[in-house]
Amino acid sequence: MISGSPPDTTASKPYVTWKKPCILLTNDDGINSEGLWAAYDALQEISDVVICAPATQQSAVGRSLSIFEPLRVNTVNRGDITAYAVGGKPTDSVILALFALGVKPDLIVSGINIGENLSYEAITTSGTVGAALEAANHGYPAVAFSLQIEDQKEKFEDAKNLVDRFFETKGVIRYVISQIIEKGFPSFTHVINVNIPSVITGGYEITHLAEHLFITGVEKRLDPRGKPYYWINGPLVTDAPEGTDVHAIHKGNISVTPITLDCTAYAGTDELRKLFSS
Repeated sequence: MISGSPPDTTASKPYVTWKKPCILLTNDDGINSEGLWAAYDALQEISDVVICAPATQQSAVGRSLSIFEPLRVNTVNRGDITAYAVGGKPTDSVILALFALGVKPDLIVSGINIGENLSYEAITTSGTVGAALEAANHGYPAVAFSLQIEDQKEKFEDAKNLVDRFFETKGVIRYVISQIIEKGFPSFTHVINVNIPSVITGGYEITHLAEHLFITGVEKRLDPRGKPYYWINGPLVTDAPEGTDVHAIHKGNISVTPITLDCTAYAGTDELRKLFSS
């Protein structure tokens, strides 16, 4: 639970020292992702930030865990900042930070992911959201941040060309986290999933998940020996119903979606009971 409040700078009240909250920062694009360090820049003025992230690119691993191999942690220095690089997945990074490295955060932030994480299908495969869900599973409030990209190849290129968009995105991160620090994390919510359009033309919109982000396809190719191999691909969905995260992003709004760990389909329980009634 976030218990701290930012300092009140009004002249009518005496100055009170404010203890910055501790934020654990992770991602799925890896410790060297410019998105991760942009998030650090956004958070370091309002919190004490500890970075613990995968050593390498781990997109689309969801909440998978490394249970059949040992995990190693190395320190990475960037200027005078020391971060932890985990030879595993985003969920591994969260677990090691909490249970091996002794980090005691008030809040866990995952991102900035290079590429949007929208809809049912993305949040169940996203390593960015997976790390936030893992945090929530251990009782920590968590926020995932993702930035829409115009061309999917941008995810795997040098993200330094996104620096102009990071500037605006950092403002979003600072505002969202400041609101949580000041007002507390919302009840009945385990993760807040924030998606930022590549060009922001609107405001903040509270959304629910769309059904799809991609139109799934499979491309068959042949290797030099004539044997087939396959790429799972497909274009992005161009729109979705009003009120969904996909629709909000396409309007230029910042999508803010409350996520819960409870996947129970309560509306289906009565029908299921009838199915198994004697």
